[in-house]
Formats: sequence, structure tokens, C-alpha cells
Amino acid sequence: MLRVVIVFGLLAIAGGIATWRPDLAEQAYVKAQALMKRDAPAAEATRRGPPPAVPVTLARAERRTMPITVDAIGTVQPIASIQIKPRLDTQVVTVHVAEGALVKEGDLLFSLDDRVLRAQIGQMEAQVAKDKAQIEQAVRDRDRTTDLANRRVGSELTRDQAITALKSLQAQLAADEASRDALAAQLTYTQITAPVSGRIGSIVAKPGAFVRSADTAPLATLNQIDPIYIAFAVPQNTFYEMRALLGAGAAGASQVTVEATVGGRTSRGGIAFIENTIDPTTGTVIAKARMENGAEQLWPGAFVPVKVTLGVENDAVVIPTAALQIGQNGPYVFAVKDGRATVVNVTVARSSGDVAVISKGLAGNEEVITSGQLRLVAGTAVVARPNAAANEAPTPGKQS
Repeated sequence: MLRVVIVFGLLAIAGGIATWRPDLAEQAYVKAQALMKRDAPAAEATRRGPPPAVPVTLARAERRTMPITVDAIGTVQPIASIQIKPRLDTQVVTVHVAEGALVKEGDLLFSLDDRVLRAQIGQMEAQVAKDKAQIEQAVRDRDRTTDLANRRVGSELTRDQAITALKSLQAQLAADEASRDALAAQLTYTQITAPVSGRIGSIVAKPGAFVRSADTAPLATLNQIDPIYIAFAVPQNTFYEMRALLGAGAAGASQVTVEATVGGRTSRGGIAFIENTIDPTTGTVIAKARMENGAEQLWPGAFVPVKVTLGVENDAVVIPTAALQIGQNGPYVFAVKDGRATVVNVTVARSSGDVAVISKGLAGNEEVITSGQLRLVAGTAVVARPNAAANEAPTPGKQS
């Protein structure tokens, strides 16, 4: 505005000195309007003042002892899944277990028809008795012919024939005894017992059903579920650290623990097996943890969250995961310095729950912004927003 007054003053002076020129007056007016438009934003900003500070929620980066954990999704697998099949062609007489029952090792599951086998065993026992009687007679014949041959009364040919007959009968006895033992072994197949402790599934064969040893469908399937396996994939870089600990003996292996929480209950165990190759398509290796499962909260085939603890890290820098932002240059956080937001690029070592472990970028004790980042750029003035949970007025009758 001051420039406009000066311009019109100069025009007035010029008009007193020289002759008035309308074209010069119009040019001066246009220049004055341009100057006013150029200076209008600055004047408006001066009138309004600086922009207000952005309210944000703050948290402080802390140094604390943090466990070195790896989170994964595992699949529950029985240690043993055994298909119960018949080894004879016979009939089911009795089913001694209910479907879905929990059985112990050695419990009787099925009884099969054994009458034919018992009859065959009786025949073989009779044959063995006959062989023994014949052997007794053959021994007497051998002794008699040998005595006569020694006294030059009998011929040596007769003696040799008696010895041969005795050996033949002894061989026949051994064969018959082997056949009897084979039948006795088959007789045990008619009593099917549980090979391990576990829980049995659906029972296909009912009493009266005819079963064959060549049948592909099992009578039932028995799963060993206590203890039980959880199979999960481990990243390649974590695998080497885990393997180093497991190879360090009992002290190192004790640091590697596995936890699985299902239905509010946590089952714990250790690494029992690591696959002998890394999957090149995913860069992971399959590991199995042996878990205690007395309460049967882990069920075969279920997907469960798994937390593998490889040890602890002392003096780790920890911030809430809500403070992390992702940019073109990787993860970063907004830190507060002198009441203004500053961008700090960070390197995240790992995350555990709602906190993140920072390996580079923060030294600890910095204030980081956990909410309100959408309105921020580097240098934006910020003000701490009160904690709504702390300022919430207690409701009558509500326990804190």
C-alpha cells in the first residue's frame, strides 16, 4: 500500500512539472496492482501468524532386555500316525474300543476269528509228537545196528541206513516245529493291540465284517498325540543361528524354546528335528518341535501360532510398532526435537508383539510419535496430546 501512495505521489509531482500523460498513469496503475497481488500472501501470513502445532501421541524409546524370538505359523502333527490293518483273511469277532477313544499302549482293540488257526496248530502239535516218537524208535534202531556192526554180526550198510533215517526224522521234527511256531505267530495276529498310546479315529470294520490282509482301507487309525509335533518354517538367517545353538550342547539347546498358545493354554517344548535341506523357493527350512500335550490342546492338523525363543538380547532399543512408518528409503519414525518433528531412518531387527527392536537409527530415550503422523512433515511443530486412557473419567460401579 505504501508503494501505491508513493507512485501516485510521484505522478502528482510529475503532473505539476510536466504535462499530464494518460498512458503513463495507466502503466503506473497496472504496476501498482501487480505489486499488491505479489505482497498479498505475505501480508496475509503476517496477519494470521504461524500454523498451529499438530497434536500427536508420544512414546519414549527404551533400552531393555528383550528375548530373541521368531514368530511362525505351525502345523500340528502326531509323532506317530498308525493305520491298524489285519494281517489275516478272517472275520472281526469283537471291537474292544469306541471310536475316538484314548487308548494306552498294549490295549486290546480288535479280536479276529482264530478257530481255523487253533485247529491247524493242533494238527501241527500232533505231527510234532509223531515225529518225536519216530525219532525215539530211530535212535533205538541206530544203536542196535551200530552194536551189531561193531560185533561183526550186522552189516555197515544197515547201520548207515539207520543213522540216515534218524537224521531225516530229526529234520522233519524241526520243520514241523517251525510250522507250528508260524501258526502260533499268526494266532497272535487275531488279537490286535495298540502299538502306542494315543487317540483312535473312526472304526471302519464292525463285528462280523470280513477283512483281508490285502485291504487298503485300515480298520482304524491311531494317532500319538502326547507328546506331539509342531512343524513350522524357519527363515534361512534364523536357521543358522538356531543350528549353532543346538550344536553347542545342552546349554545352547536349552536356550531354544518353542511355545504354542491355543485356547488360552500355552504348550512348551524344544526343537526335535530340522529338515536336511532348505527350500530354495521360499528360503526357509522346516523344523519340528516336540511339545507336551497332556491337556490335548494341540490337535493333529491344526494351524497354531508358534513363538521360537533363541535367547535374550541385553540393552536393546525398543519402540512401539505404531511409531514405525514405511517410506521409499525403508522404515522410519518421527522423533520430536525442540518441539518439532524430525524424520529418523531406522533399521528394524525384529518385532515382538506391539514393540519393535531397533538395531540402527535410535540410541534410546528419544521421543517418537505413535499417532498423528499423517499430518506431519519434517519440521512441523507438534504438541503432545493427552493420554485419553489416563484422562478417562471412571464410570460409577466400574472397577479399574
